[in-house]
Amino acid sequence: MKPHFKSSTFLFYKIKCGPFDNNAYVLVCRETNQSILIDTPADPNVFIAIAESTKVNRILITHSHSDHIAGFDEVINTFKVPVNISKYDSNALNYDLLDDLKDDSKISFGNLNLQVLFTPGHTAGSTCFYLDGHLFSGDTLFPGGPGKTQSEEKLNQIIDSITGKLFVLPASTIFYPGHGDDGELSVSISEYEIYKSKNVHSQTFGDIFWLKS
Repeated sequence: MKPHFKSSTFLFYKIKCGPFDNNAYVLVCRETNQSILIDTPADPNVFIAIAESTKVNRILITHSHSDHIAGFDEVINTFKVPVNISKYDSNALNYDLLDDLKDDSKISFGNLNLQVLFTPGHTAGSTCFYLDGHLFSGDTLFPGGPGKTQSEEKLNQIIDSITGKLFVLPASTIFYPGHGDDGELSVSISEYEIYKSKNVHSQTFGDIFWLKS
């Protein structure tokens, strides 16, 4: 399988897994071959095979919904490395080597540092990861809108997370969500401005689309 992206310092693979078309990611430092895995969906055989060609450093979980951790036992039994998940979502996993994901901290692998961005709303512990113009957004941000929310309060929270933590990143950033296609942050920012002008986000929740809601 070819990398989804490759630069002089790092590369990553994007692997579609399971019945809900989850995306899982293997990020690799090119100089050291150390890697970080993002999410552990169901049917992770290809994901594991790719990761086995690297030196897996740790596993990061964007949030605790079952489709993102359905393959966790299989993955962790293969690699037995530390796992980072927000303390607000950590009760979904039964594993001794669990570490919190602290906002704006750095996760190191090889010669690289991944920035942690705490973005609650989809779940209480939803977290995104940023590296050099590339954002792994979990179910917080998709092309076209935010992740699904369960109340007006949670919708306001996820929009605050997106505008306060993600939209302040370089507009040229490409983002890679937990399902589906990649997105361009500049496009999402422009679409959100149209959505905001309608003044609707305090009146609805669920599946929101910037240009249709």
